[in-house]
Amino acid sequence: MDVDNLFKPLTLLHGPAMKNRFMMAPLTSQQSEHDGTASEFDQQWIEQLAQSGYALIQTGAATVEAGGIAFERQMGIHSDDHLPGLTKMATAIRKEGVLSAVQLHHAGHRAKSLIGGIPAPASGNTVPGIEAITTEEVGRIRDSFIAAAKRAQIAGFNGVSVHGAFGWILSEFMSPHLNDRKDKYGGNLENRARFTIEVIEGIRQACGPDFQIGWRLSIERYGLRLEEMREITAHIFDRELIDYLDLALWDSAQTVREGTYQGKTMLSIFTGLPRKGVRLGAAGKIMSAQRAATLLEEGCDFVLIARAGILQRDFPLKVKANPMFDSTTLPVTAEYLRRGGLSERFIHTMRGWQTFVKAGSL
Repeated sequence: MDVDNLFKPLTLLHGPAMKNRFMMAPLTSQQSEHDGTASEFDQQWIEQLAQSGYALIQTGAATVEAGGIAFERQMGIHSDDHLPGLTKMATAIRKEGVLSAVQLHHAGHRAKSLIGGIPAPASGNTVPGIEAITTEEVGRIRDSFIAAAKRAQIAGFNGVSVHGAFGWILSEFMSPHLNDRKDKYGGNLENRARFTIEVIEGIRQACGPDFQIGWRLSIERYGLRLEEMREITAHIFDRELIDYLDLALWDSAQTVREGTYQGKTMLSIFTGLPRKGVRLGAAGKIMSAQRAATLLEEGCDFVLIARAGILQRDFPLKVKANPMFDSTTLPVTAEYLRRGGLSERFIHTMRGWQTFVKAGSL
């Protein structure tokens, strides 16, 4: 496969173009301070990435409300107190000529009460003893997403990525399994998607025509229906509500096992949609130069690098230098990650990822 296409510019509907087709996936490193303030370790990580050849760097999931927290030491963007650290990060990225986005996140029913989270389920049947959030509370959380996007803009980021994957609140509302509401946010697909659409439309209105909006979507687990996810994505593409779709797959090559699209790759179900000016990228076990190049041939406009970027911070530069570059085989030792520039906090997080860090390595 020819890797040269990975280094061609890519225009977006709003704001500046990407200088190539590499986007750093949003990685929740759990190395911020306990109040969500960006730490020196966050800053060091961002500075490394900014010099590593990516066209656009997404931060890890940042809480839009204090109660929406899912991880210890999760980055926050729910308070103006977070602005100094965020501004420093955005400045470091911009200095290297790279685009930037904050991933906006609320854990919904998965918020962890042990670290200050307040579960906010769509349904009263999801979390024992906790009622579904009210229509008014949905509106409040929607407005928190929009306010967080405005903070990102003030801090100097080019845009935000709205986290609509993995059963977090926007994904949760999409799921007929997790959403049995009777108000305007429940019932048919249009109603279940309303929360997401209102968040995206509100961000555009608040942040203007030059601000970039991404949307992270997953299509597996949590009761999500593939046909419905395709339908709502087609709607968002047709209205050009976002600049790019970040399709979060466990494996970018996986196929559908049953139903209407059985035997097709999950990716093809979305790359086959008319997308007008919206760009589409995928994440999921992209560990080599050749796999990245293949994804463009399969219809992606860009690729999202996650594990490979943790193993080798300058993955895009390695690909440019060697079209046959392949990532180090997992698992790796903690010392390998340490030598590569990961903080001890980040390494501790990676120990929780299955088969990433060798058991017992110091």
